Amino acid sequence: MNRLMKSVLLAGAAWSAASSMAMAQDAAPQDEQATLDDIVVTARRRDEQLKDVPVAVTALTSEQLERTGATDITALQQQTPNATVQIARGSNSTLISFIRGVGQQDPLWGFEPGVGLYVDDVYVARPQGAVLDIFDIDRIEVLRGPQGTLYGRNTIGGAIKYVTRRLGDEPTLMARGTVGSYNQRDALIQASSPLGETLAAGFAFAKYDRDGYGTNLFTGEDQYDKDVTAFRASAEWTPSDQLFVRLAYDRVVDDSNPRHGHREVNSTTGGFTPPASIYDTNAGIRGDQSVETEGTSLTAEYVVNDMLTLKSISAWRSGDTATVIDFDGTPQPFLDVPAIYADNQFTQELQALFQGDNWSGVAGLYYLDGESSGTFDTIAGNLGLVIAASGYVNTKSFSAFADFSYDISDRLHASIGGRYTRDDKDAGVQRFFYLGAARSPLTGGTPRAIFATRTNYVAEETFEKFTPRASLSYDFSEAVTGYASVGQGFKSGGWDMRGDAALVPQTVNGYDPETVTTYEIGLKGSAFDRRLSFSSAAFYSDFQDQQITTQQVATLPAVGVASVVDNAGASTIYGFEFEGRAILTDNITSNVSIGYLKNEFDEFITLVTGTPVDISNTREPQNSPEWSAFWGVTWSGQLAGGELSVTPSLSYRSDYHLFDAPDPILDQDAYTLVDVAAIWTAPSGHYQVGVYGKNLTDEQYKVGGYNFAGATFNNSITAFYGPPRTYSAQITVRY
Repeated sequence: MNRLMKSVLLAGAAWSAASSMAMAQDAAPQDEQATLDDIVVTARRRDEQLKDVPVAVTALTSEQLERTGATDITALQQQTPNATVQIARGSNSTLISFIRGVGQQDPLWGFEPGVGLYVDDVYVARPQGAVLDIFDIDRIEVLRGPQGTLYGRNTIGGAIKYVTRRLGDEPTLMARGTVGSYNQRDALIQASSPLGETLAAGFAFAKYDRDGYGTNLFTGEDQYDKDVTAFRASAEWTPSDQLFVRLAYDRVVDDSNPRHGHREVNSTTGGFTPPASIYDTNAGIRGDQSVETEGTSLTAEYVVNDMLTLKSISAWRSGDTATVIDFDGTPQPFLDVPAIYADNQFTQELQALFQGDNWSGVAGLYYLDGESSGTFDTIAGNLGLVIAASGYVNTKSFSAFADFSYDISDRLHASIGGRYTRDDKDAGVQRFFYLGAARSPLTGGTPRAIFATRTNYVAEETFEKFTPRASLSYDFSEAVTGYASVGQGFKSGGWDMRGDAALVPQTVNGYDPETVTTYEIGLKGSAFDRRLSFSSAAFYSDFQDQQITTQQVATLPAVGVASVVDNAGASTIYGFEFEGRAILTDNITSNVSIGYLKNEFDEFITLVTGTPVDISNTREPQNSPEWSAFWGVTWSGQLAGGELSVTPSLSYRSDYHLFDAPDPILDQDAYTLVDVAAIWTAPSGHYQVGVYGKNLTDEQYKVGGYNFAGATFNNSITAFYGPPRTYSAQITVRY
């Protein structure tokens, strides 16, 4: 079935492009249809047309996202080539993101993300609370490849920019209500108003509620439900054409039920078999599930003159998470984990943006002061003990970056940039055994003496590196631009927060930084009187000193789970991406994206056994499907005096691995999602009605899992699944 769907999808993409060429001569230009010439992005910290940016960028406007019924940023996965953007295991608001095979699977504190998330240029350091719902936005930009010469934090895989709307000089009001499958009940209201000639204020409030896709058959609680509240407020002061100041605050609270995995195999003890529904569980652990994040930012921009603009971005963010994870998916505490996470950060960025007759650029300084901490228990019922882990990581990061472009001629342009990063880190890691298969004193359990100290150390280290970037671009015509670039990304080292020094003594040494060097060529532009616009790139990445977590269950006499994070891997990653938009007729447009990704380990050194062994021939990079594609067609026409648009779409991902160790139980086969959206807008533009169908073929696909096979932990192999088929209806009022 999926081979057929892949063929249909790729054939449809080719048909769209070919059809646009054949039909373009007769189709009238549509002013409302954006092309690369129209889309303005800030990927290089300055307003530029998308076709002129020598970076692989996917830019999705709020209208484009609305047209496909996107509700949160995980929708980027469907429309962005070579990207994985998913909800992590166990919650509704923790983010897992990969771009071109580089990312972060483990949301444990202490790990740096491989893909940077920015909200209005403010870096979001932790994945908890990072599944941002789509409201009050102007656009989302996805930058693929290393980003460091232009952005506050050095990220090796890429960056996701969530850009909110600036307040206008007229009062606005938008209210939206949505109902749908599984008793979905969403409400959103946002408003803004000038408070004089120079001051404006606005806010947005959203509440998302939904019953679960499944049931916890042991406790009776909903599984995969949603209970999220989000709030954002801002004030903007523009006393002159030269000065702009914005103060913003946001808060997200996720009170959804714990999301437990579906047991994929029979248990070795207790006779538990997999529930019939993939969304059901028999998980027995009880406890609170809550994720709260909030942040405040102050942005000031001063135009000194036509050549120089100064910008300051000050931000503070914090987050608190309480969660319970049942790794075994049974009522018994064979492998239950209550956990508590906390983080806070202060960031300050100073930018100078330059603009000359034939040159432009940005230079900046960046400072981050952050702390991530946490505590969790591993309740091992079969062993009659609990393994308690606790720790913290403090990071002070200092960076200086610059990127300048120069017009060598009217057609040839060069850009060169660099970044110096210095991360000062200190950490403390503790790991204790307590007798009794119940919570430890560290997570509020019965006070009792430590049975065995496994890990107890503090450490500090400084990681620093200079990473360059350079590009050349050439305007083949006014409509088509080609470019070639090379850039390097850097992610600093650290320490394994769950490391067991008794089993793996080298864990106290921590792990070193990793680097990615990417070479890229691209072609962007439009053809046939701008009725066909496209963006394409081919890339080759050299991934060195890759930080990888390796775990091994240890039985008597060395009881426990041996975890080591080390610079185990080196990978060669290459592929290509194509995104296109075609105006086929006066009423029909088509959007296409295709990604090809080849990700292979050159080296995978494991130290769990105590002796370095290269096992790269038995490992596969995670979250790296070879093919990803999207095809959507939008028909627009008049109905009842208003405008109706209907958008069916297909998104395809070939098979991929959830973990580096291939597992036929947890590996995900290729799948295709079929969606449709129909939106009617009243003649006045004040009212809008939309109906949406998602995953219409009810595909079952895994987005996460745990693998603790064997009798020691009751053969605990569990999986988490993407949403089933759903329908929703929405009413929007705008003034």
